[in-house]
Amino acid sequence: MHATERLLEERLFHDQQADGRADRFRAPESLRFDEDDYLDHETWIRPGIARLGGVAGLDVLELGCGHAMASVVLARRGARVTAVDLSGRYLVEAGRRAEANGVALRLAQADGERLPFPDGAFDRVWGNAILHHLDLDRAADELVRLLRPGGIAVFCEPLGDNRLLEWARQRLPYPGKARTRDEKPLRFAQLETLRKRFPRMTREGHQLLGMCRRLPGGRLLGRVARPWDEWLLGRWPGLGRYSRYVVLTLPRE
Repeated sequence: MHATERLLEERLFHDQQADGRADRFRAPESLRFDEDDYLDHETWIRPGIARLGGVAGLDVLELGCGHAMASVVLARRGARVTAVDLSGRYLVEAGRRAEANGVALRLAQADGERLPFPDGAFDRVWGNAILHHLDLDRAADELVRLLRPGGIAVFCEPLGDNRLLEWARQRLPYPGKARTRDEKPLRFAQLETLRKRFPRMTREGHQLLGMCRRLPGGRLLGRVARPWDEWLLGRWPGLGRYSRYVVLTLPRE
């Protein structure tokens, strides 16, 4: 698919997704949220955010902000946050959520491969489930360009090396399954593209056994599996390539 066509399809998909949420988040009280509820809604969010370190007084970019709950959390912690998304409809929700939670966000509609900011504009970059939508070479070049020396980017991304998981993704029903045509989980081999620009990149797998929580009625199984995941992935971190998600920490030289 041509890049322009892909971009338009991605924008339309996420605009429609945001429109489908609009009625649920019309009232200000529906946009307010407790920080822990967001940080713990998936097992990789809290440890991923922690990899950013202290953000008070720093310039932080959320790439692919969507509903912008991470942006609100980071702004609450004292960061100057710029929230970027391809979807204008999601940015409307992001602005309303920031207002409802009493924080200020700078909002920008942009393609993650061509960002409208000067070199060295940010100390930190955060993204959840965004890199696998992008051309990794272009996205990695933008990250290097935008991060100040000593800055850190952290991304939480779905992985596609587990054949059983890929079978389940394709064949089993679960909430939030809708995807764009070109959207595919990252393969471990693709991560070397990022390592070329960020030699000190680290990878941390999440939800090896705990991926069962995505199945209907799987929340309890997910809670039971979590301590086993922590033990297995702590003892044999290489198993992380077969996890549902990976947290990537990219320190800028």
